[in-house]
Amino acid sequence: MLDLGSTFLQSVERSPRAIAIIDGTLRLGYAEWYERISGVVAGLGALGIGRNDHVVAVLPNGWEAATVHWACQFLGAIVTPINWRAKADELEYCVNDAEAKVVFFDATSAEAVAGCRAAGSLPRVSVGGAPGGTLAFDSLLGAARPAVPAEGAIDDFSLMLYTSGTTGKPKGVPRRQRAERLSALAHAAQNLFRQGERSLGVMPLYHTMGVRTLLSSALVDGVFVCMSRFDAGLALRIIAEARVSSMFLVPTLFHDLLAHPDFAHADLSSVTKLGFAGAPMHDALVRRLVAAFKPQLFLNHYGSSEVYTLTIDQDAARKPGSAGRAGMNSRARVVALDARDAHQSLPTGSEGQIAVDLAAGEAFEGYWKRPDADAKALRGGWYFTGDTGYIDADGDLFVTGRVDDMIISGGENISPVDIESVLSLHPAVDEVSVAGLKDERWGQRVVAFVKRKGEVNAAVLDAHCQASDLVNFKRPRQYVFVREIPRSPVGKILRRKLVAGEYEAE
Repeated sequence: MLDLGSTFLQSVERSPRAIAIIDGTLRLGYAEWYERISGVVAGLGALGIGRNDHVVAVLPNGWEAATVHWACQFLGAIVTPINWRAKADELEYCVNDAEAKVVFFDATSAEAVAGCRAAGSLPRVSVGGAPGGTLAFDSLLGAARPAVPAEGAIDDFSLMLYTSGTTGKPKGVPRRQRAERLSALAHAAQNLFRQGERSLGVMPLYHTMGVRTLLSSALVDGVFVCMSRFDAGLALRIIAEARVSSMFLVPTLFHDLLAHPDFAHADLSSVTKLGFAGAPMHDALVRRLVAAFKPQLFLNHYGSSEVYTLTIDQDAARKPGSAGRAGMNSRARVVALDARDAHQSLPTGSEGQIAVDLAAGEAFEGYWKRPDADAKALRGGWYFTGDTGYIDADGDLFVTGRVDDMIISGGENISPVDIESVLSLHPAVDEVSVAGLKDERWGQRVVAFVKRKGEVNAAVLDAHCQASDLVNFKRPRQYVFVREIPRSPVGKILRRKLVAGEYEAE
């Protein structure tokens, strides 16, 4: 199997003049981009960075961040992208934990880098003239740039992502070039990519979805269309101008696109493929997207940083809520919530924890310096995801939430996703999240947090639930109307904030 550097060289050799990356007015062909990547490889080498060294990148999506990512693959270094919104103490933890050898940053992260003591003793490469660097990114590009060979090997570590750390310190997820290439191949195949596919690169490169969009674009001599941060109006213009053909986003971003006043007049005729991951998509949003885009492919991808593809459904509208079946490099099953191994699958329709075979080519091998996390998640050659779900009579997987999000009320296990799907279909509901709050009698009571887009009250929503097929014990016992549903930077609902009262009520 080719390493990732050689994978990029395939596109340079096949299509040297084809556009590879678009970032605003900048358009680079594969040969031009390879020259710039070569400059960064040489610059890193001059700093003493070599194979298996961690290169921390605290950068928003842009051609510079994408160039650093590819340079590390050529060098055999481990690109370690960090959320550019991270505070100094969060960055301090990651820089120390990864044993970083160099830090790339720009104006968005300059303050955090300046406040990070661990970064102060390292080479700091400043992008765009941001203050506090020991070296300017442009100086790497200005140096002699002889074409560099791919020195990384397929069994070298390619990158290390950090999990969100919602229940403790973030965990490093190191992944080898082999797993990264197989994941990119699966992404291209499962999304039916054609040569020259144009993908919107807005999912951050510190997130598995963003990395997959970047790598899979190169596999098909495609175009990575950079967007440093999501703005729905700007996204609509970029899609039209760059003729984006494929969008792989979290549901929240699709929601925001549809809600923007310019959506009705935007030229989206180039878009033929939609994909979503990161969170379930409620039935109402699925229907609106099908009506608006009429996509040739509408893919629901269920995966994780640890194992890129668990399951896919290439027709998300066929059975809303279904995550489909195991991907081309995966085996997945549902086991008892307290299972110590994955040998015994639960019967059809029974809810439990989702596990995936670690022998799958897209899987990681264990967390970075976290034997405690390994002991919890890795059992008998299987990765226990911490997600709950069930498999229906057709063999399709339904993801119902997180083990930690499961509401136990009056002795019944209640999944928030079932209730959210029903409430999302009410025309006055814009967004909804369901959580369990402490209750003296029931242990937990089901509470629906609702962002409205029309006039509606608790009595109307309760009547809507009663008229649905939702069983009575799952009906919310309380409705809270909020201005916004709290989410992570990549759109995941932060139920812990709702439980803690960290929201603004209407």
